[in-house]
Amino acid sequence: MKPINLWLLLLLLHLLHATADHESPSRTSIIFTTLGRSNYAFDIFTLPALDPPTPSNELQLTDGKSVNFNGHFPSPSSSSILLPSQSPGSQPVHLIYVSERNGSSNIYYDAVYYNTPPSTRSRSALQIPSRVQVPLLRPDIDKGKTVISMKDKPSLTGDDHLIYVSTHEDPGEPRTSWAAVYSTDLRTGSTQRLTPFGVSDFSPAVSPSGLWTAVASYGDRGWTGEVEELSTDIYVFLTRDGTRRIKVVQHGGWPSWVDESTLYFHKRSEEDNWISVYRAIIPSQGPISTESVTIQRVTPPGLHAFTPAASPGNHKFIAVATRRPNSSYRHIELFDLIKNEFTELTRLVSPRTHHFNPFISPDSVRVGYHKCRGDSNGRKNSQLLLENVKSPVDEITLFRVDGSFPSFSPAGDRIAYVDFPGLYVVNRDGSNLHQVFTGNAFSTGWNPVLKGVVYTSTGPEFGSVDTDVDILSIHVDDEFEQVGRVKKLTSNGKNNAFPSASPDGKWIVFRSSRSGHKNLYIMDATLGEDGGLHRLTDGPWTDTMCNWSPDGDLIAFASDRENPGSGSFELYVVHPNGTGLRKVIQSGLAGRTNHPWFSPDGKSLVFTSDYGAISAEPISNPHHYQPYGEIFTVKLDGSDLKRLTHNSFEDGTPAWSPVYIRPVDVEWLNNGPSCNFEDCHWLNKMPKQGSMGSNEAQCGVA
Repeated sequence: MKPINLWLLLLLLHLLHATADHESPSRTSIIFTTLGRSNYAFDIFTLPALDPPTPSNELQLTDGKSVNFNGHFPSPSSSSILLPSQSPGSQPVHLIYVSERNGSSNIYYDAVYYNTPPSTRSRSALQIPSRVQVPLLRPDIDKGKTVISMKDKPSLTGDDHLIYVSTHEDPGEPRTSWAAVYSTDLRTGSTQRLTPFGVSDFSPAVSPSGLWTAVASYGDRGWTGEVEELSTDIYVFLTRDGTRRIKVVQHGGWPSWVDESTLYFHKRSEEDNWISVYRAIIPSQGPISTESVTIQRVTPPGLHAFTPAASPGNHKFIAVATRRPNSSYRHIELFDLIKNEFTELTRLVSPRTHHFNPFISPDSVRVGYHKCRGDSNGRKNSQLLLENVKSPVDEITLFRVDGSFPSFSPAGDRIAYVDFPGLYVVNRDGSNLHQVFTGNAFSTGWNPVLKGVVYTSTGPEFGSVDTDVDILSIHVDDEFEQVGRVKKLTSNGKNNAFPSASPDGKWIVFRSSRSGHKNLYIMDATLGEDGGLHRLTDGPWTDTMCNWSPDGDLIAFASDRENPGSGSFELYVVHPNGTGLRKVIQSGLAGRTNHPWFSPDGKSLVFTSDYGAISAEPISNPHHYQPYGEIFTVKLDGSDLKRLTHNSFEDGTPAWSPVYIRPVDVEWLNNGPSCNFEDCHWLNKMPKQGSMGSNEAQCGVA
């Protein structure tokens, strides 16, 4: 009997494992795209500020895991609480930084020992015997539940208070940023908010004494939808409690202190349109206001210079990120404040790599920054098909997918996605990747009944009503062709896109501009428009991004019908016969709620939106079409709105899985980080060279 019992036990375990994905009808999973994120592979590096930059003296400080960025060199006094005992003769580099490891954003402290002689170091190699690594913030807990938030731009004061941005408090207003500055006492763990409620603060910088904190802020004006340089102002307040808050600079971002009365910031020059670094001198006596603060331009025209970094008491040089007219890459340079000259750093080490957000050590010896670690450090880098992201909702597991417009097959075992150009299908475990369409495609959706049939749109993804875009059906299981069998379902030369099949597999709802406006239509899922066509919505507006409910009773879509052509979209549902039209959620003035997708039970929608506004200065990140956009869910009656993602990137095109997926990363079998992404497109727009003026000679390389 023992062998039989053992066999039954093994069978039971097998059945439990096989049904684990369906273990609870209340548990679901959502996948979404973050533009460019899978290619970042950021690590923090450092170069000496006073020696000639060479590949051999560049050190990688972070450990090559996850995405690590926006570092800070703490002072030796503030590092003592983090590393109270050190071995005699050890000289670690102390680093505080943001990391997205373990599925959520957090702030880490590393003590990096780099005792290997410089002559034996290789570029981008971790030539260190050991490190100490500590997460500085405990998980946020509210009523027994973990609170997910973005952490950013950390600084450590001399009295062991960590100053940083967090997005864990909902302001309660649509299109209002959740970003606010907080202070955590590392000795006790107690945390207080320094930003007033109803206000959003970005990019905090603590003065050398720790007395003052400067931020870029809208004050009480709020975000207006800007996607490039923000029209923030610079405010300062007491670090201990956020009081004595004063606006010192009208229009500026990314402040950095050099002493208690002098800070640097960037803004676009009104005279010549170059983004430049400026100096603000705050009077030590008398009333402080924007009128009493002296503003001086520091970097000359002829290049963009931004995200400045100063070192306490160092009035000789600052570090800046630059975009020069003759370069397609963002680099870190030093600017000599006495000679008014630039000295290039990172271009001499990694000429074809973007470098971000410099910071300087307290002794002015080192310049830090983050960039892609690439593949040159001799260690295997894994890339994820599905990256588990910690979800604030216990019943939902959340995954970032390495592809745009993802959708699951009806069984949940395969994923279709777009990788411009082309459409791909892959097993959910990362195996059997194959391209099924080679042309430019966007949006994907499976037929729930016809096995292996995927629908997509082919043509320019941001086209006008006159742009030729068509709906395709693709049989992805054709074993005799390199790509799937493709059939065109529309052929009228208009903009036809975003197909979604009915649950019985017989019909497709899609948007089309055949009337001169983008409205919704329903056509035969096999024969296309030749098999019958029904107009669902009608009006001089745009109805788009439609999704059919699992029970077939409703169709969700995004529309700008409240203000056609404004770019502001709300979510609506309508019955397939055109009745029962109603709004689900209002995104806010000029806001966007896009790409709705029904939950498996048909009671909720997942969508992407700028409802949470913006979480960081866009210039501090790589390119995003819209540097905002988080994933939200809402019930069909507009209640129970929940924000699922928190970051400063662009999250979009979410899809609900038909099955539950365990919160475990899924690696690709044959891919590694390419680190191939673009800088902010608007930095490519250089002002006319004639605007250099008399400072043209100062833009040379020292």
